[in-house]
Order: sequence, then structure tokens, then C-alpha cells
Amino acid sequence: MFKGLGDLQKMLQTAKELQEKMEKELAEMRIEGSSGGGMVKVVLDGRKNLHSIHLEPEIVNPTDCEMLEDLIIAAFNDASSKVEEQIAAKLGAMGAGFKIPGLF
Repeated sequence: MFKGLGDLQKMLQTAKELQEKMEKELAEMRIEGSSGGGMVKVVLDGRKNLHSIHLEPEIVNPTDCEMLEDLIIAAFNDASSKVEEQIAAKLGAMGAGFKIPGLF
């Protein structure tokens, strides 16, 4: 009656191990995005947490903060897109082809 229960438990354990591995890889991943020809750079992890911002001094203009804000947003969005690409590549390499809740 419960013949497949052992197989199901093995599958669930494997899925749990894969999820834990992926969570660790996402936390350790560092992806850089940039804008303004590299004048603004940000680094995100695989969960899209911001780890650093680098601004070239010549891009900082106290009379034009709006431009700098736009460049920071553009750099963040660039890095965010790269994170998505990396995650898709990792999932594709695992042959998963599915989205794990909380990762997207």
C-alpha cells in the first residue's frame, strides 16, 4: 500500500538538499552591475541584497543628485538582471526547469 513512500522520502530529501545547496550558493554569489560607462558600480548577492556601491569621484556632482540617483538605480537593475541570468543558468544546469518559491 505504501510501496512508493520510501522513494517519495528520498525525493523529498534530495529536493531539500538541492534547495539548501542553492540557498548557500545564492548567499555566496557576487554579481556586479554598472552604469554610466562604469562610473557607478554595485554588487549584489544571488538574493539581490546590495553589498557595495562604488562611485567614481567625477560622477558626484552636488548640483545634480538626480542624475546620480538614476545611475545608481540603473546599475542596480543591471546587476539584478545578471542575478536572474545566473540563477536561470544554474537551474538549467541542474535540469530543474522550475522556479523555487522565494528565489524569484
